[in-house]
Amino acid sequence: MTLVYLDHNATTRVDDAVLEAMLPFFQHDYGNPSSRHGLGIQARRAIDKARQQVAEAVGVQPVQVIFTSGGSEANNLFIRGAADSVKPNHLFISAIEHPCVLKPAQALSRRSSDPWNLHQFSVDSSGRVDLEAAKLALQQYPPKIVSVMLANNETGVIQDVTAIAEMARAHGASVHTDAIQALGKIPVDFSALNVHALTLSAHKINGPKGAAALIVDKRLLLKPLIYGGGHENGLRSGTENVPAIVGFGLACELAKRRAAETAHHTAELRDYLEQGLIGLGAIIFGREAARIPNTCYFALPEIEGDTLVVKLDKAGFAVAAGAACSSVNPGQSHVLSAMQVDPMLARCAVRVSLGRDNTMQQIDDFLRATQRIAAELKQMSSLTFH
Repeated sequence: MTLVYLDHNATTRVDDAVLEAMLPFFQHDYGNPSSRHGLGIQARRAIDKARQQVAEAVGVQPVQVIFTSGGSEANNLFIRGAADSVKPNHLFISAIEHPCVLKPAQALSRRSSDPWNLHQFSVDSSGRVDLEAAKLALQQYPPKIVSVMLANNETGVIQDVTAIAEMARAHGASVHTDAIQALGKIPVDFSALNVHALTLSAHKINGPKGAAALIVDKRLLLKPLIYGGGHENGLRSGTENVPAIVGFGLACELAKRRAAETAHHTAELRDYLEQGLIGLGAIIFGREAARIPNTCYFALPEIEGDTLVVKLDKAGFAVAAGAACSSVNPGQSHVLSAMQVDPMLARCAVRVSLGRDNTMQQIDDFLRATQRIAAELKQMSSLTFH
């Protein structure tokens, strides 16, 4: 049985061209980029090229790209690094942030000495930050740090980061956006977003795991999380993961080049999928909001999401119940909770996230399998209660 992969927001297959670019740096061009000999210089040049490729993907200068081991580290570098650079005050995030923003923000608010005052922007029933409520909250509690994700990893809903950044900047705040799910799906322009920092990750765009970046405004004050040899402009010490960084660079270049084509293709598939799911009685979360084109977050009432995911996996379809990064707390989505979704319905949530290699035939097959499994589960439930 051939697996149909429909979980691209969790991770993606490494592109063939990306893997080919990475391979030499495991065995032949294996130098430490801090070494002064030929092999080291070769590795340094490869990193410089990748830094340029990542920078061009979001319209910044290469010096603004700080490589990290992953999106979680990059988000922590901003939240904790910015917090350690100023006197504790008010910190704002949205109620639907990824745990790698939410958790460090909560940790700052729980410090025994000099805790931060943590606030969360509320979202409406479609998962959009309430801009009017945000404006009032920022006026009442002038912030030092604000972080709002560009596209949500569960619903795919896009936030008006530019508007939020303008309001936050008026109070002198440092503003960050987690753009990991947005790159390659919608345009991501650092200047247009009006932020001080932005996070990207390789493995969401057909690059390798283990490489990501925090894009920073040159004037942003950050303290490093990792001290040592002063790599990455002193913000992230440690010998660079050259193969992964090389792969990240090419993945960014390819993602930008293919973005329009990929968006058109996945939007067609997503719209067709949602038509079919609605025909089966599904509720689509965030459907009224602007979303990245590849993401469908749905629920079939009375069919538990975890159960449906397992059954679909056995039928040859890889999907997710909520977010892959939140697997420690299955069946409980803080995103749907923030959207005021009934907890019983939230337990039914399943996420399909599409990629450029998915086909209309696969969507047809998925819908047929979902219809069959749903009917079987309902019949089992009926027998149980009788």
